[in-house]
Amino acid sequence: MKMFYSFLLFFVLIPIGFSQSKENLLTEGVSQQMALYRKHQISAVNYELSFEIPNHKNENIHSQLVLNLVLTDLKQPLYLDFKEKSANLQSISANGKKIAIVHEKGHIVIASKELISGKNKIEISFIAGNLSLNRNDDFLYTLLVPDRASTLFPCFDQPNIKATYKLSLSVPKEWAVLAGAEVKNKTEKGDFTSYNFGETDKMSTYLFSFAAGKFKSVTQKPGPGTSGDMTMLYRENNPEKIKASTDTIFNLHQQSLDFLEKYTHYKFPFQKLDFASIPVFQYGGMEHVGAIQYRESSLFLDNSATDSEKLNRAKLIAHETSHMWFGDFVTMKWFDDVWMKEVFANFMADKIMNPIFPKVNHNLQFFTAHYGSAYAEDRSLGTHPIKQNLDNLKDAGSLYGAIIYNKAPIMMRQLEASMGKEAFQKGIEKYIKKYANDNADWNNLVEILDAETPLDMKKWSEVWVNKSGRAIFTDQIKYDSQNKIKKFEIQQKAEDGSENIWPQVFEIGLVYANQVKTLNVNFTAKNLFLKEAEGLEKPLAVVYNYNGFGYGVFPLDGTNLNYIASLKDEVARASAYSNLYENTLIGNISPENAFNCFIKGVQTEENELVLRIASNNLNTIYWRFFTENQQNKFQNQLQEILYSRLQANLSANIKKTLFGLFSSIAYSGSGKNKLYQVWNKEIVIPNLKLNEDDYTNMAMNLAIFKHAKADEILIKAKNAITNPDKVKRFEFLLPSLSKDKSVRNAFMESLKDDANREKESWVSAALSNIHHPLRQESAQKYIRFSLDLTEEIQRTGDIFFPKDWLDNTIGKYSSKYAFDEVQRFLKENPNFSPILKRKLFQATDLLYKAQNIKKETE
Repeated sequence: MKMFYSFLLFFVLIPIGFSQSKENLLTEGVSQQMALYRKHQISAVNYELSFEIPNHKNENIHSQLVLNLVLTDLKQPLYLDFKEKSANLQSISANGKKIAIVHEKGHIVIASKELISGKNKIEISFIAGNLSLNRNDDFLYTLLVPDRASTLFPCFDQPNIKATYKLSLSVPKEWAVLAGAEVKNKTEKGDFTSYNFGETDKMSTYLFSFAAGKFKSVTQKPGPGTSGDMTMLYRENNPEKIKASTDTIFNLHQQSLDFLEKYTHYKFPFQKLDFASIPVFQYGGMEHVGAIQYRESSLFLDNSATDSEKLNRAKLIAHETSHMWFGDFVTMKWFDDVWMKEVFANFMADKIMNPIFPKVNHNLQFFTAHYGSAYAEDRSLGTHPIKQNLDNLKDAGSLYGAIIYNKAPIMMRQLEASMGKEAFQKGIEKYIKKYANDNADWNNLVEILDAETPLDMKKWSEVWVNKSGRAIFTDQIKYDSQNKIKKFEIQQKAEDGSENIWPQVFEIGLVYANQVKTLNVNFTAKNLFLKEAEGLEKPLAVVYNYNGFGYGVFPLDGTNLNYIASLKDEVARASAYSNLYENTLIGNISPENAFNCFIKGVQTEENELVLRIASNNLNTIYWRFFTENQQNKFQNQLQEILYSRLQANLSANIKKTLFGLFSSIAYSGSGKNKLYQVWNKEIVIPNLKLNEDDYTNMAMNLAIFKHAKADEILIKAKNAITNPDKVKRFEFLLPSLSKDKSVRNAFMESLKDDANREKESWVSAALSNIHHPLRQESAQKYIRFSLDLTEEIQRTGDIFFPKDWLDNTIGKYSSKYAFDEVQRFLKENPNFSPILKRKLFQATDLLYKAQNIKKETE
């Protein structure tokens, strides 16, 4: 067997420039050079942290750190990361001696003369930074990924210096707490309670966390697994959601644990598995060791939830639980490999779903979960390889996106299919065992997998992992005089014009009147002659990527689209609808032809996941690629088709999806009237299960659609909300829903202040309201405002917020005016951050494509 040795030699050859001057290591953020030196210099790290949480969120949090560590090299000072004001540092002592505070470029500098070779003890009194504390009136939670730990407390904020933690929290006495270890003891002191936690398992700084506040708590032991009892903190107050969801949430964690222990042959590696459900959480979830955090709306579902929503919840829990092995236990050395933890979390989550949802077509679920999102970024000018370069951890947040969350699992599934499932699993077992409680990079994994397969792993991963973009396939099919296939040739070229070739496997379906003949394709070069097809009868249609495994844009006969809705295989239908949309975007199919095909799908489709693809793509074509004349032509037809089908005898899942599409386009007079009657409960659509959130969303749509009673509707909608956290969210959104342009303008201006952007998911929702297609004439003046503020958003926001900000401002447009504004901005800002330019290109991909598509239809 071949062996592949790492070509990233600076992770192996220790360490370049260790004797360099202080100025060379001391930069803003954590450079690779500083990280390498500290990894060589520092070991056996333990943080003893205490935080005194006051009653009011505007008061300072007084904190203490006792840092125990071993130093083996004193040629350089000790650099601790603390990205806060110097005034927040109150005192520092080293080995029992008080020393001067030196704080430069976000680092505490402790001179070598204050340190000793071997065990050292550093003590620091400080005021905790607020940036990552997410403080609310009656609760707070930390969120420190990827490099935000140093905005909270002094630390070595790099993933390959793992440490243990001992935490003490003083909180208002009616508050509950959760952290990475169990509470050892607690003491009441007046209006406050002090909690002392045990020592945690080893973890990277970005995985340290705690949550505290007015939470309710429930503990269960859902199974005989090694995790023992599990505890959940939550704020949800809807009795139906609590009853319908609580047991399921615990059981899904246990089922995920059971699968992962069996798959990896490694027992759950940490002390406990607890979690907190948080109403305003920025992400779906975050995999903190011993204290996972989730967005509350993702966990708590009621009896109106569709199968798709239940599946998404289960996948989220499986994703975060998978991180316990992939990311938390075996952690990347440097954040350029952050995609590794995400690809395994998503890849394993997809596997975990199989036994939990035995009736679900999991190949279909995988396709719908990953392909559309991956294509959305990979086809744009902002595409990038799965593995990206990272010189400094301060830029690590920019690495996140659909390429690592969605394209990477597609890559991993192709790799598993190429290697074989058994060989792949054996390699993963060896990987977990070898790097247990340690750090590894992609090349370490490649070396292990390479020993399990005759596949040339280095060559294979070079294009899939280290190159960007996707394949565009074309074909040449010739028939003989008897209408049999004489030649079937497929060509592959890179969309970006490069010489890249993606080795991959997929199926082609030849559709006949009474059967579909499937052919396996193993593509390894620029072209392929499909010998198995020769001599077969001419099919009615050729369906590429029949099994949904292939990645790229495939040939499609634009004159014959009616067959898609009639395909019996649901994966084939999903893949064909997706391929139709991608062909529309590259100009092979007209928007009107694609729209008509999607309408047929909406009229006939009875699989919820496939229907979502058809309805989402139809919605995008309607709002983004139709001219105003085309919208006027099709609006009433689409509205009537949807409302009529809602009256049919269909499953609740299908009806919920259809109603979501109807609600988004019912802005005509008759449409608004029907939507209002449903919202006001004057009309009850049979088997359409709507919950409180659905009625809130209807009210917001009616306001945007300028219903005559919009003000009354919004007041009534607010009064109907029973959850106080959701009331606050709705109050925040109200200015963005106002019919008064001056109110909406004042809201946009208020976003200049980062304090008004703290609830990022709320801001994103509000921006979507402001920049809705029906309001863009009045909102387009804020395109440049939004672009100018992007670098500030990057500096103050969490990892997904810059892209969300762009998606919900300029990303909502398809007009020539908006396109020109982007071009003007880029021309006037030649030094605009390359990282943010990539995000901008991703967010404006449909804007760019609309310039050609709309031009052709006018």
